[in-house]
Amino acid sequence: MTTHYIDIRLRPDPEFSQVHLLGALVAKLHRALVQLQASDIGVSYPEHVLKPLSKRGLGAQMRLHGTPEALRRLTEMDWLRGMRDHVHVSDMMQAPADAAHRQVLRRQFKTNVDRLRRRRMRRKGETAEQAAMAIPDHVERRPELPYVQARSSSTGQPFCLFVDHGPLQAEAKPGEFNTYGLSQGATVPWF
Repeated sequence: MTTHYIDIRLRPDPEFSQVHLLGALVAKLHRALVQLQASDIGVSYPEHVLKPLSKRGLGAQMRLHGTPEALRRLTEMDWLRGMRDHVHVSDMMQAPADAAHRQVLRRQFKTNVDRLRRRRMRRKGETAEQAAMAIPDHVERRPELPYVQARSSSTGQPFCLFVDHGPLQAEAKPGEFNTYGLSQGATVPWF
């Protein structure tokens, strides 16, 4: 159960944008969670903004959730090396007992129909016309969720990590978190 938390706030920087710094922070967290093989640390972005689209973003604050033991394992590995000048890290604190909960999860979208067609052509040996018939233009979606630019640790390919903060729930739901601190089932305290 995610009973404790640590807040990490990005400091303003004249050389790097907030978006750039958050991407670097997410990458560092991802590498640390992979190294720890941790599935017991969740993340939320308390300052995320959905509307208007021009202001959409995850904000300047990342909140890590977990048990005291899980969060201690993470902080002991000095995973923030190289970012210390760019962030303020709070002490570990207990989450409010009366906090609501919410699921914070990754959403994936078919965002580029041309890329999908090229991939199908490679995998199935189809012509461009066959792939276009199999994947019509209308499958392409323009997501309205905040995201961070990430890079796959296995393939090295860049991608958009879309983050969805689900509806508020009265009760916590246990479960595992992925190596980005997101979950398809578990909730984190929301306050």
